[in-house]
Amino acid sequence: MIKQKRGIVFGSAAVLLATIAVTGVGLRLARSQASFQDNPKEVIDEVWQIVNRTYVDGTFNQVDWRAVRKDYLGRTYKNQEEGYKAVREMLKKLGDPYTRFMNPEEFQAMQIDTSGELTGVGIQLAKDEKTNQLVVIAPIEDTPAFKAGILSKDVIVKVDGKPTKGMEVDDAVKLIRGKPNTKVVLTIKRGDRHIDYPLVRARIEIHPVRAQVENTPIGKIGYIRLNQFSSHASDEMKTAIGDMEKEKVKGYILDLRSNPGGLLYSSVEIARQWIDDGKIVSTVDRRGEVEQQSANNNALTNKSLVVLVDGGSASASEILSGALQDNKRALIVGTTTFGKGLVQSVRGLGDGSGLAVTIQKYLTPKGTDINKHGIKPDVVVELTDQQRKDLQKERDKIGTMADPQFAKAFEILKQQIAKQGGAGPQASN
Repeated sequence: MIKQKRGIVFGSAAVLLATIAVTGVGLRLARSQASFQDNPKEVIDEVWQIVNRTYVDGTFNQVDWRAVRKDYLGRTYKNQEEGYKAVREMLKKLGDPYTRFMNPEEFQAMQIDTSGELTGVGIQLAKDEKTNQLVVIAPIEDTPAFKAGILSKDVIVKVDGKPTKGMEVDDAVKLIRGKPNTKVVLTIKRGDRHIDYPLVRARIEIHPVRAQVENTPIGKIGYIRLNQFSSHASDEMKTAIGDMEKEKVKGYILDLRSNPGGLLYSSVEIARQWIDDGKIVSTVDRRGEVEQQSANNNALTNKSLVVLVDGGSASASEILSGALQDNKRALIVGTTTFGKGLVQSVRGLGDGSGLAVTIQKYLTPKGTDINKHGIKPDVVVELTDQQRKDLQKERDKIGTMADPQFAKAFEILKQQIAKQGGAGPQASN
């Protein structure tokens, strides 16, 4: 795991889900920025060297990586843009949508995103490895995309009428982003239907934690919705749990639905607030080296816990839900999560551009590799597209008995509270 974890927060919250360990950004000062700009091969070689040293797959997707370097450094480049194009072409050989190059403008935008305020429509995007299509991981709550009814797993086929086939995530982001109060039309494919969504861009402030105490027939219940694993999420979670403990709640429902992930260390810190003892996650690099993160006997509560997940719960959400499930600390309710078990580091390059490179994969405490498989819930509760859309349009119903997944979670929590002090979570469908 990268030690310099707190330099910046995770890359492009409204663009690409990620669990990221952060390395030193913009610290390469030995060669001047002008040197990099004058010679595009400097950046090409710097990117090649980073991938060569740190990429998670030592076979480089069965590619002769040394031959790749010889090929690309043997070419002639007229300007920096040609060099950037070559870098992207080179990285494409790895077959990894999460290892990506950002030009200086894109890298700066990513760093601005980490401030917790975004400008756009509020969706997380990823590129489907099999179909090469741009897929919505999840809309961010209380954003134009969320309010319009865009759903997780929707495919974006056009932006303002421009087809997205073969388009990279960063290129799509450039089209989708823009000044607040300007319009953009996203054409979504959902099943066999194509739907146009006219959206008005806005400034989007992300609050990672929303919490409230619910008065129920069995007493007070704590409901916590975690939207993102940002640098502030752990502190906000700690405050929420502390406040609810003072209210003497009898149990908790933690909602990770449509949470695309974020910082690796944030997921570990939050897991420690719920788990008193046991493994949380282990990371494995290409040499097979494993670093384990464990609980530290500082859990804030031992009360019953049920966790809600869905197909938009990804990355750091899967670390947390996997840790809670494997340690029998909570029961998981909902649908199978997204399935992203990879860790990226973000690095600033010599000319002001940036590189996100996959350096590790992570395993749940029981050693499960969830990449492309996801976390399977203990109790499956499917929502129809119409139910999901209704909940997005009437957001006040999320986390209430009008929310079918929440209603099931409450039913299970009620059972757990009745058994509290017993052998641990048990579920019945």
